[in-house]
Amino acid sequence: MDNLNDALEKLKLTGTECTSDKLDGCLDCLLQALGHNNTESSEKIQQSGILQLFASILNSQSSCASKVAHIVAEIAKNELMRIPCVEADLIPPLVQLLHSKDQEVLLQTGRALGNICYDNHSLQTQLIQMGVIPILVDLLAVHSQNTALTEMCLVAFGNLAELESSKEQFAATNVAEVIVKLFKKQTEHEKREVIFEVLAPLAENDAIKMQLVEAGLVECLLDIVQQTVNSEKDDDVAELKTSSDLMVLLLLGDESMQKLFEGGKGSVFQRVLSWLPSNNHQLQLAGALAIANFARNDGNCIHMVDSEIVQKLLDLLDRHVEDGNVTVQHAALSALRNLAIPVVNKAKMLSAGVTEEVLKFLPSEMPPVQFKLLGTLRMLIDAQAEAAEQLGKNEKLVERLVEWCEAKDHAGVMGESNRLLSALIRHSKSKDVIRTTVQSGGIKHLVTMATSEHVIMQNEALVALGLIAALELQAAERDLESAKLVEVLHRLLSDERSAPEIKYNSMVLICAVMGSEPLHKEVQKLAFLDVVSKLRSHENKTVAQQASLTEQKLTVQS
Repeated sequence: MDNLNDALEKLKLTGTECTSDKLDGCLDCLLQALGHNNTESSEKIQQSGILQLFASILNSQSSCASKVAHIVAEIAKNELMRIPCVEADLIPPLVQLLHSKDQEVLLQTGRALGNICYDNHSLQTQLIQMGVIPILVDLLAVHSQNTALTEMCLVAFGNLAELESSKEQFAATNVAEVIVKLFKKQTEHEKREVIFEVLAPLAENDAIKMQLVEAGLVECLLDIVQQTVNSEKDDDVAELKTSSDLMVLLLLGDESMQKLFEGGKGSVFQRVLSWLPSNNHQLQLAGALAIANFARNDGNCIHMVDSEIVQKLLDLLDRHVEDGNVTVQHAALSALRNLAIPVVNKAKMLSAGVTEEVLKFLPSEMPPVQFKLLGTLRMLIDAQAEAAEQLGKNEKLVERLVEWCEAKDHAGVMGESNRLLSALIRHSKSKDVIRTTVQSGGIKHLVTMATSEHVIMQNEALVALGLIAALELQAAERDLESAKLVEVLHRLLSDERSAPEIKYNSMVLICAVMGSEPLHKEVQKLAFLDVVSKLRSHENKTVAQQASLTEQKLTVQS
């Protein structure tokens, strides 16, 4: 410690006037002390006030810059020393030193900046604003043979790429090309793992996704999958997961996904398809998720259904019915749901037996699986009267829907159950379906759905209730009364915030329920005429016309 005190005194007295050799000797002494006891030495260095001197030395870009940067890197390992380094204004000269040609200066400068800004988003943002990203990308491109410098750049990328503000700057460089080139050279797990940690946050940006695809990353990932798929080594299993997950992430970008789809003829698309029949759960999962991502526009969906991909997904699901893998079930159902969106696909998928396979998962107690199951069925029966009737008469299904309509802990499942219950009635227009819904206790849920905060759900509920009132009013009468339907309709019509279609369908429903004596009495108790007559001057003509018709009916039957 005495040597450290002497060195600090010398530095304080002579400062930058010190000869290069003497300065070197003092700096070596500081490094030695930091190596021996970092915490105590760091505090002494800070208390001596020479951090400001370091800023001068770094600014002068003297031959000692490398050692000073090294000392700063060591000091900044200590969390309490980071703010003093910032207050001594060390960041700007360190950033300037990143333009050095000396590889040792670059390494120590990168370490110093990395340690000062470690886990500090505001300082990292400051570095981004000072333009370090393009500088670091250039460094990695030029010095890719220098292992230590490469690792420093990658660690910096990993930290900066987590910040949203960095993505645009990264996208404006050739980072994808540089990293993929580096990735292709790596044979060791550990080194590839470091690059994966950078690729994952970078690939969240759509522009960078496309750049990575164009730089050939997908081919590298497919090669790793092929090399590791049959291995049971922990490293290989982990790398298979990381590679296939990253593949799926690249497909989340519309442009990158379309490029890899290549009209359904792309080699990447074909390789991904081969993952579905694999015995490896991770590959099955990635394959199903990839198809769900490819199935994000009608053209791709139509091509895939025509290419018999549905059967591959059904075969995969069938392998996971009993004690199956929940993530695979969820992914395969997601893919089927997306494929069922285009109108032309629905009948083809119904005849392929999709509903029968999907219904095998009705006993599932896993909300993510329940949610996708419901969404798939709802997409399939859209405008498919026969299928809607067949499903709507399935008591087990309707009873399960009614049960899930009460799943308050899982809003998604609850919402989808209500929507499917309504869709079965709306698309089938069947008395049998309505009777099954009444017997299963579904009416009250449709009335509650009419009060949803989502206009689309309110409207779907009102249309379904309108069909119930028109086709099977007597069967549903008691349930509609106990669910306080008439009060709900009064509230919807009185509320100025209700959308025009909600007001219109509420009035249609009022007219329909007048055919029931108890419901008619409910209507008479509430001042519907006042509310309806005000709507005759509504700005929406359809609403105004329906208000006139409803007013006439209320007047005649009052």
